[in-house]
Amino acid sequence: MKILMRADTHVSFSIPETEPKAKFTIEQVLAALSVSLGSMVVGFSSAYTSPALVSMTDRNITAFDVTPQEASWIGGLMPLAGLAGGIAGGPLIEYLGRKNTILATAIPFIISWLLIACAVNVIMIFVGRALAGFCVGVASLSLPVYLGETVQPEVRGTLGLLPTAFGNIGILVCFVAGTYMNWSYLAFLGGALPIPFLILMFLIPETPRWYVGQGREDRARKALRWLRGKEADVEPELKGIVRSHTEAEKHATSNPMAELLRRNNIKPLSISLGLMFFQQLSGINAVIFYTVQIFKDAGSTIDGNICTIIVGCVNFIATFIATILIDRLGRKILLYISDVAMIITLFTLGGYFYCKDQEMDLSSVGWLPLASFVIFVLGFSLGFGPIPWLMMGEILPGKIRGTAASVATAFNWACTFLVTKTFQDLIDGMGTYGAFWLFGSICVVGLFFVIIWVPETQGKTLEDIERKMMGRVRRMSSVANLKPLSFNM
Repeated sequence: MKILMRADTHVSFSIPETEPKAKFTIEQVLAALSVSLGSMVVGFSSAYTSPALVSMTDRNITAFDVTPQEASWIGGLMPLAGLAGGIAGGPLIEYLGRKNTILATAIPFIISWLLIACAVNVIMIFVGRALAGFCVGVASLSLPVYLGETVQPEVRGTLGLLPTAFGNIGILVCFVAGTYMNWSYLAFLGGALPIPFLILMFLIPETPRWYVGQGREDRARKALRWLRGKEADVEPELKGIVRSHTEAEKHATSNPMAELLRRNNIKPLSISLGLMFFQQLSGINAVIFYTVQIFKDAGSTIDGNICTIIVGCVNFIATFIATILIDRLGRKILLYISDVAMIITLFTLGGYFYCKDQEMDLSSVGWLPLASFVIFVLGFSLGFGPIPWLMMGEILPGKIRGTAASVATAFNWACTFLVTKTFQDLIDGMGTYGAFWLFGSICVVGLFFVIIWVPETQGKTLEDIERKMMGRVRRMSSVANLKPLSFNM
């Protein structure tokens, strides 16, 4: 840890058998680690309802009543507020800066958790979850933008998935702690997590690209030297950023939404929205938010809290497998593997709950829900978890990247709200087996979407991708990439 804090130490790392070899400094690792701790807070917030609702709805533990409908709102308010945060995040990162926007979420995160931990009625929990959700929405946009504008493009498959890994760590921490803590103590733990994130964010600079946009090239040069090393020649990269910004300004319109809907931009935006849609309509957030309850309803012979810990571990490990494979197999192959794994497990889970509903003896296959959940989470984390965020930065043209990323992020959280808020209604209306079969059917459609519409971007420059998708090339800075965030959902 001491070596991480030395500003004069520049260690190069390399990934074998890749061209060009990925080299980056400790400072870039520190920058990626700092923003990824914010992703850990996001992951913890997303997973909170899974262990918390069990004790929250227990009258022996909670002094006030929490009805099933109120419980669904506790789960659904966060993604709904995340939708608002995703919309607000675009303007905020432009006016306040990437770093300041990220910093601005830390204190509200702490306040939101304290509201929940000290709640004496369900309204306080609603307010806390709504505030946390707004911060999650802002963070889910600003964290990857910061990484995209500071980390070298050669390592977007390595440091680019670090926020996803930390998001999954947050989920795992929540699952493990939730086994031993009730909802109130778990919320106090959530309030402590943003503190190291807040401290580390003060140690890293604003992005060079934002400084250039503000006409502060001297500050951009200083930030680049911090990120690339004091001995590095940053002038060529700085000139590339200035050139990219100048060209973007020449073609900019006064109406960002009109630019977004231009014919050449519709295809990449539609692909990004489609990936976000199938990511969330796979039912992943229903699994993460209601894992304990699902295992309880399944009558599994394995303790529900142990199952959630196992699922969280798999989610965490799968991210590192994806990091190794994504630059070797390509995006589409991982999406195929991911989708097929989710289709098989969702239909298997549906079959299990259907047999249970028919009062069949399932004691001999009590392990099946856990095995299906493990494979489902493994498949999701290999492909549909991180890749939609990664490809959002690869296929969206730089000219509309900020606006389009805000739209895609807001759409992602809208889908998350739809799934989490209606999951209990789906179970009530068509049974648990019907809900899983519905998600599985959507994944089948998603497989055809990937086959037909999603391009392979492995090893291609942004210019190559833009030429293929829109038939033209526009010079842009290679550091303008947007990297993935996710955990989720």
